Parts: sequence; C-alpha cells; structure tokens
Amino acid sequence: MVGVFCLGYIYLYTGTGAGKTANALGLALRSVGHKRKVVIIQFLKWWKNTGEYQIRSMLKPYYEIYQFGRKGWIGLGTLDEEDKKLAEKGLKFAEKAIKEKRPDLLVLDEVNLTLYCGLLQVNEVIDFLDRLPKNVDVVLTGRYAPQELVERADFVVELVEVKAPKETVTTKGIQY
Repeated sequence: MVGVFCLGYIYLYTGTGAGKTANALGLALRSVGHKRKVVIIQFLKWWKNTGEYQIRSMLKPYYEIYQFGRKGWIGLGTLDEEDKKLAEKGLKFAEKAIKEKRPDLLVLDEVNLTLYCGLLQVNEVIDFLDRLPKNVDVVLTGRYAPQELVERADFVVELVEVKAPKETVTTKGIQY
C-alpha cells in the first residue's frame, strides 16, 4: 500500500558481499526525506570520518547516529571483554533510544557480526525486537546473520560479491 509508513517491519541485510550498511543508509535517507525519525546504532565501529557520521548535523532533527566500538582496527580474532561491554552498551542504548527518541526507523548496524562473535546473544536481540513498538521499522546488518534472525525478519537480503577488481582503493563517499 503506497503512503503507509511505520509498519514495524524487520529488514535484514547479510552476506559476504559489500553494501549491507549502504543499503541500510539508503533506507535511512529515504526515511529522513519523508521526515521520519531515524536512529542508527553502529556496533564495532568508531571512525567518525564516514559519510554517514559526517552528515548527522545536516539531517537534524530526523537523523541520529551513535557508535559502540573501540578505536582502532578490530579483527575478529582480537575481540575482547571491552568489545563485549561496548556491544552490550549499544543494545542497552537501543532500548533507551526507542523509549526516549521514539524513532520511526532503527538501524542496528553490524549487529549480526556481534552475534557471530559472541559479543551479544541471539535471544537478547530477539527479545529486544519482540518488545519494540509495532510502528518501528528495524534494519539489521552484518555478515553471518544467525538463522534465528533470518526467520524473525520480514525481509532478508543476502549480498554476494559477483565481480570486483582485484585491487581496489577505498573511496571517500563510496565505501565510507
């Protein structure tokens, strides 16, 4: 139905291909364009020089972004208790944001990866999703989405790399 907002859908972007966060940001931009409130929570990310972080002041009051990751490159084999605490803090912040900021769209960027790495538990995230107001749309991103989230989501997209140059340069405004 055209013109209906806030149906409480869960969108899941996963897979080994690029574009999971970019897809979520596309939905966020569309939402802001319709004056819908967007809250983005990034797990395992800290870098403030990304386009999605830099644009926050231009898109006020409809767009907010928060990061819960420690500084520096984070490898899956180097995760520690600090990373676990930051992931837990991010999920708690999401609960608080739902009550206080009342977003129409909530993005949990890289939440799938936090589950894969054991920083959060699947049942914690599903319980959180089950408690959301029915009018909040949610986007979950990250590689290695657990089957429980795939089943819980309304829309699931798996991004797969079909072709890419052997040597690529990370481009400002494209990859970050």
